[in-house]
Formats: sequence, C-alpha cells, structure tokens
Amino acid sequence: MGCFFSNRRKAEKESQPEGEGEQPKQYSWDQREKVDPKDYMFSGLKDETVGRLPGQVAGQQFLIQDCENCNIYIFDHSATITIDDCTNCVIFLGPVKGSVFFRNCRDCKCTLACQQFRVRDCRKLEVFLCCATQPIIESSTNIKFGCFQWYYPELAFQFKDAALSIFNNTWSNIHDFTPVSGELNWSLLPEDTVVQDHVPLPTTEELKAVRVSTEANRSIVPVSRGQRQKSSDESCLVVLFAGDYTMANARKLIDEMVGKGFFLVQTKEVSMKAEDAQRVFGEKAPDFLPLLNKGPVIALEFNGDGAVEGCQLIVSEIFNGTKMFVSESKETASGDVDSFYNFADIQMGI
Repeated sequence: MGCFFSNRRKAEKESQPEGEGEQPKQYSWDQREKVDPKDYMFSGLKDETVGRLPGQVAGQQFLIQDCENCNIYIFDHSATITIDDCTNCVIFLGPVKGSVFFRNCRDCKCTLACQQFRVRDCRKLEVFLCCATQPIIESSTNIKFGCFQWYYPELAFQFKDAALSIFNNTWSNIHDFTPVSGELNWSLLPEDTVVQDHVPLPTTEELKAVRVSTEANRSIVPVSRGQRQKSSDESCLVVLFAGDYTMANARKLIDEMVGKGFFLVQTKEVSMKAEDAQRVFGEKAPDFLPLLNKGPVIALEFNGDGAVEGCQLIVSEIFNGTKMFVSESKETASGDVDSFYNFADIQMGI
C-alpha cells in the first residue's frame, strides 16, 4: 500500500515543466569571494616602490620573490609571508599570524612582526624584528638584528587580528641551526641605530597616506634591549595583572622608567597558574592568586643602578591603588627576574 503524500510529491514533480526542476544546493564555500593569488604577490620587480594599504591583504598569505632594488611595504596583517631570491630590497611587513621565511636573499633591510621567523641560505640581512618565538637562522651569514620600532594608526588592531602580543618579543634570542666554530653568523645592531636610516619611510603618494612614525616612544612594540649586555647588575621585575587598563599602565610605566634613564630589557605576556605564582611571588603569592583568573599578566624587566627603588617610587606615585608585583629589593630582584622568565620561556616553548 503506497503512501499518499509520496505519491502526491511524485505527481507534482512529474507535472513541472521541463527545465524548472529543483535549484542546485548552495554551499557556504560557493559564496566566498574568489582569491586571485596575483593580488597577494610581488614577483620579478626591479627598481620599484610597491605596497599594500591597510585592509588590502586582510589575513591572506603573501609571496615576495625575485625582486631587486625594490622598496616593499605591506601595511596590513597576513597569514604567512615567504620572501625568496630578493636582492638589495627594503621590506616592511605588518603583523604576520604565522611564519615569515626568507630564502636565498641578499643585502636586504627589513622591519617585520610575526609568530615565527626563519632565514635560510641568506647573506647580509638587517632585520628589525618582533617575534613571538625564537628566531632561527640556517646556512646564513652576516644577519643583523634590532628591535621592531614602528607605528601607524591601524597597526595595533592588526596585531590583534594576527593574534600577536606586543609584549612577546624575543627579537634578540637567536638560534643558529648551522653554527661555524670560531665564527658568528649573526649579531645585534648597535643600540643607537636609527631605524629610518635602514628602512626608510615610503615615498609614493599612495603609501605616504599611511601615517608612519619610527620614533621609539611611539612604537607599537615596546623597544627593548633584549640580549644586549646589561649596563648594571641591578634589575627590577614588575608584573601587571589583567584589567581594563593593564596595557595602558604597562606603556605608561615603561615611558616613566625610560624617561628617568632606566632600560627596558624584556617583556612578556603570559598566563599564570597558582603553582607558577608560588614560584615567582613566593610568600606574596596569596595576594595575587585571585587576580590570575582575570587573564594573562604582563611582565617587564628594567635595568640600571637604582632600578628597584626608582620603580617602586613611580608605582607608588602614579599607580597608587593598582595592584602590581614589584621587586622588593635589589638583593632579591635578580632572582625575581630569573624565576619569572624561566617559567614564561618554558610555557611559551622558548
């Protein structure tokens, strides 16, 4: 015995005019805008200034290859970027969510921010870097590193879009996969290096519309000394806990300390657990445990004679009422710094 409704549907289908059958199904991937790889590539250019404005890359992968004597500016965030076989180029790359990989490049000067950074078969690069993980060089020589130092209005939002923290920057902690006994394949640029002398601002009318500054006090990424030799035996650790103004407070404290002649050595943004707090904060840990659930902490290391006392004074005068951990004395400060950064590097896999 047949089903009345199934017979009815069959009759309706047979009664439809030819060519008026069911429409093909629509899938979400059919609705996506088609990506043309040529829009995300600079290839075979010579003696040109080219770039992409904010919003023109929007998280896509990008490729730069076979370029000579070019100035290249990517003022947007991207997924990954590969630079192959480029010679005598100036390159700026906005935040890259994944990796930046230089291969077989010569005499290039670059400013970039990324999650992973790798150089292979390259000669004579200068790189102003912000990198969340340990930068790697391989089969390369005369690679020089400095700290990322750059600003334009959209850059802070692009760091967020690329899931990068401005406080996680291991720019100077280089790992050389192919060291040569008695030689150093990489070095750090002098601390007084002027970024704009190496990676100049764009000169074309289109790219000049991006309001760029290379002044250290405006840089989105805090300018740190990294692995350079410390000027003093005295360092101070400050830990700021998550809240509405944590990032602004960290930037303010950096400005105040640097303005008084102290040096920012390194920064970290990382989540802490109760056992981590016990190791870093010691007997003060119970005071900070409730704050750990609010989000990652930001840690700053300052160096210079009188750094502990100077930092304590600034915190009490400017941040009174804001709960922070500050090293209690110069005798304990070194241990505070080591305890925190050892834990943070392990957690981040550095």
